[in-house]
Order: sequence, then C-alpha cells, then structure tokens
Amino acid sequence: IKNIKLQGKIGLVTTIQYSSYLNDIKKIIKNSIIAGSILGCNIQTAKNIVKKIDSFLFIGTGKFHPIKLASDLNKPVYILNPLTNNISKLSVNEVEDYKKRKKGKLIKFYSAKSYGILVSTKPGQYKLKEALELQKKLKNSFIFMFNTLNLNELENFPDIDCWINTACPRIEGKSIINLEDVKKEIL
Repeated sequence: IKNIKLQGKIGLVTTIQYSSYLNDIKKIIKNSIIAGSILGCNIQTAKNIVKKIDSFLFIGTGKFHPIKLASDLNKPVYILNPLTNNISKLSVNEVEDYKKRKKGKLIKFYSAKSYGILVSTKPGQYKLKEALELQKKLKNSFIFMFNTLNLNELENFPDIDCWINTACPRIEGKSIINLEDVKKEIL
C-alpha cells in the first residue's frame, strides 16, 4: 500500500472477514474514509460516502463486490487482495461488460412469456414474500424453491423463458436475472 499512489479521497470498503484491516490501512492512506463492510450484495456503507470520495479501495478477493461498487456508484475501484498482496484497478471494460450483461438479461426479461421465480430456503436468502409479490405482477410465473440450486436442473423446465433469482446475486446463468434488477422495473 505504501508504494501505490492513489489520487484524491479514497473510500475504504471490504467484506466482513477483512474488516479488521481497515483501521491499519487508513493509517497508511491518510486521504481515506472508512466506508466499512459490505454484507452480501448490500453496498449501503459505500453509498453513504460516495459523494465524499474520488475512488474506492476494496480490500478482499474476487471481483463480485468491486464490480457492484463500480457499476452502481460510478467511481473507480481498486482491489487490494490480502491473500496475494496484489493491487489492481478494475477496468472500465469489465464494468461495461457487466452492465451490458445486465441490460441483455433485462431485455430477455421483457420479452419472456413465462417466468420461473427462484427462492432459496437458506437463512438470509429466503425471500418468499417478495417472490409472491412478484408472481402477482407477472402472468405465467411459477415459484421454484431450493436449498442448493443445481443450474443444470433448470433445463428440465424448457417452457420457462426467464428465471428470476431472489437469492444470492452470485447465482448467475444465461437466462437468470436478479430480483434487484427486476424490482427497479416492476415492484
């Protein structure tokens, strides 16, 4: 961290398992503000500081959270991987590709004639109430409940044009759109 030069105000964000790193990193990067931890796909802590910063430094592994930050908050995102000690910047192309995939899924959602609404029984992901509200608004929709989803099993329902995922947004597939993206449109 000492060797990198980040410009402007930096928002520090991480997942819960690396939250203990935040205060130490703030001491090294003087022009930083701690946003805190992202829980699941909830980035509210980052939203709370977005107007006060120029970019984010995400402490963690993978690109799921950084892409969500960059896409939703329109700020550059750097990634500090504490396991490899590598730092990288999320590219504009990666964010644009993510946005294009979301837009393509939304187009598929609008053109669908039948919908499968996926509901997980796992704690923290169980959103049956929202699924039932969604089902009321969508003609020809069916609720599918699962504990562990095997994406290959969805092929057993060829009459479903579009799957709506109410569980973890990391569950992805060619014809699966996330509830959050649909909520903005019809709920």
